[in-house]
Amino acid sequence: MPNIETRRLDLIPASEEALRGELTGMAALAAALRCEVPSSWPPDLYDTDAVNYSLNWLLAHPSDAAWSFYYIVRRGGTNGRPLLVGAGGFKGPADEHGVVEVGYSIVKDHQRLGYATEAVEGWLRFAFASPDVKMVIGQTLPHLIASIGVLEKLGFTFAG
Repeated sequence: MPNIETRRLDLIPASEEALRGELTGMAALAAALRCEVPSSWPPDLYDTDAVNYSLNWLLAHPSDAAWSFYYIVRRGGTNGRPLLVGAGGFKGPADEHGVVEVGYSIVKDHQRLGYATEAVEGWLRFAFASPDVKMVIGQTLPHLIASIGVLEKLGFTFAG
């Protein structure tokens, strides 16, 4: 499955190798993704339970892998190597109403640089290219002001 490319980022679909590598350690994750993994990895609200969930979902739904988890990798990091800056993606393919949900998280030392906005724009472009998708939703916690700002900037409206 191909990456989703944006101006600065590669949104790399999770593979079994990368997810198992992440469970093994950062060196294995870096090798699987062929990128640098910052010492600040993982981002907030992304933990071992989330990795295991993504791995189990991927193994159970291999044909829907494009509608699952992605690694957010910035091309051409400080040393020229790609740099892992976040995680996110979809929570499965469109439901019977044509709705998909998107989520994302950026590591602390790379927040407020537009990476979340750029990644979500890439996923929106991908989602709306599918005839099955009629609406994309995003949920966040009330105290995550920056995340709310990303959604609002991209045209999402508060639904309660």
